[in-house]
Amino acid sequence: MQEDANLMLSPLSASTALTMLLNGCNAQTYDQIRDMLGYEGLTMEEINTTYQSLVTQLLEVDPEVELALANAVWYRQDFEVKPPFLDVMHQSFNAEIAALDFFSPSALETINGWASDNTNGKIKEVLKEISPDAVMFLQNALYFKGNWTYKFKKDQTADAPFYPANGYSVNVKMMRSLIPVKMVSTGMADAIELPYGQQNFSMVVIVPKNSLGNYLPEFDGGEWAVIVDAIDSMTEPAETEIIMPKFKFEYEKVLNDQLQAMGMLDAFSPGMADLSGISDASIFVSFVKQNTFVDVNEEGTEAAAVTTIGIEYTSMPGIFTIDKPFIFAIRERMTNSLLFIGKVEVPEI
Repeated sequence: MQEDANLMLSPLSASTALTMLLNGCNAQTYDQIRDMLGYEGLTMEEINTTYQSLVTQLLEVDPEVELALANAVWYRQDFEVKPPFLDVMHQSFNAEIAALDFFSPSALETINGWASDNTNGKIKEVLKEISPDAVMFLQNALYFKGNWTYKFKKDQTADAPFYPANGYSVNVKMMRSLIPVKMVSTGMADAIELPYGQQNFSMVVIVPKNSLGNYLPEFDGGEWAVIVDAIDSMTEPAETEIIMPKFKFEYEKVLNDQLQAMGMLDAFSPGMADLSGISDASIFVSFVKQNTFVDVNEEGTEAAAVTTIGIEYTSMPGIFTIDKPFIFAIRERMTNSLLFIGKVEVPEI
């Protein structure tokens, strides 16, 4: 990933998909994911109840904001999944569950179609192909659409310079309006909070005082807490002229490295993963990937995310594919005499 590339992730979508996975984990695999998600000291039942309570609260907190969450479990039709795992996916996560023929193009169409349907068409493709070893995909889709409490006037939007880190300026569509906002400053950055709807949801925009490249290593949970605490301590917003760019982009990121750095190690290891809550087969997590979309304009913000967790066989039962150069040998077994040995770079017939 380029350092100057746009990016966006959804912690809520990722944590939901990983909580679904947690229900199928045992032993150290379970402990690592539970602790990474901040669920120490809670039972699985308590964790699922916490998730349900959070979703209910988010969906009901502001009727002026459109928020939708959806979950899905897709598994290969010849893969035996333990019924208790599917039961909890249905009961606690209201997941759509289906057995698909992973070797048919229709499976890819179903999975990508579900992602598109549950993000209002904003994320149309999350998988380009299905691995021959794939046995299950766990998915969460999150969709948000909120209008600003105080909208920008479209007739005020005009081209204005924006200054990327490379030092050159580029002209972009810049919105402008006099808006009541909460504005705070830390030692390293200035921040404003722009509310949506009834003001339960908001966008916090953080502008480093130095370069973004220098600020990012310092932007951790502590710095975020300082900013949010300062905003929340303010009683009244102040009318401020806000000038900010419209922006719209898509982003895709495989999260394996980041999750392993946070302590989720065994789940990704074919020899260590314990997903015995899902199946007695030898399986592991092959990838955790997130696709996101965001569009910020004068009216408000539309954003979407789909997190996909891929689960595969540790070793594919019943199939051994030789599809690259190989060595062959002919021997007599009793004496172990080697009669012939060779290699094949390109088969010829």
